[in-house]
Amino acid sequence: MSTPGRKRSANQSAGDAGSGRAPGLREQRKARTRRLVQEQALRLFVAQGYESTTVAEIAAAAGVSHMTFFRYFPSKEAVVENDEYDLMLADLIQRRPADEGPLVALREAVREGLGLVYTTDREGLLVRSRLVLRTPALRARMAGNLGATEELFARALATRAHADVTLETRVVAASALAALATAIDAWVEGDGAEELPDLIDRAFGALLQANVSARSRRGR
Repeated sequence: MSTPGRKRSANQSAGDAGSGRAPGLREQRKARTRRLVQEQALRLFVAQGYESTTVAEIAAAAGVSHMTFFRYFPSKEAVVENDEYDLMLADLIQRRPADEGPLVALREAVREGLGLVYTTDREGLLVRSRLVLRTPALRARMAGNLGATEELFARALATRAHADVTLETRVVAASALAALATAIDAWVEGDGAEELPDLIDRAFGALLQANVSARSRRGR
């Protein structure tokens, strides 16, 4: 998943969500403009290629100025990456019941977070995922951002447990991200034939089974 362009901390996002406040008209207009810019950018990327598309072309297609584009996205890459999904997942991880194991908490947070976007934007998510995985520059950027996402998820797990981030916490976060990335890879490779939530369940199931097997071996 992506992290560039993050403007709020996970705790701030959780506070906003927990307040129950509906977004004002200004926030709604900003959200609509942001979605429009992203939709037009993805359309152009698919039609003429990511590398061949300029910020000026995206801005013109969305009916906004060059300057307005950069108010919403710090770069062309961020149009694809910056979906705030990582922050949402971090919030959801922190809210999972304390008696859940960390891997289960991560799996359930991913299930819940994906459910919020998958039913309404399945095709858009597939287009973005395909674009990232098949564009070398974007794939390299995504790989470079994994460390920040791992740290975000590890801190969310630690906050949930009222503890410090440890080596074990980071390993769990990294393992969960690897499972999620592998599921998305399989989804794109299969051109969306199998549903992403099912692939994610399978990926996390493999992780949990490996964890159980390792514990069984230690108990012998």
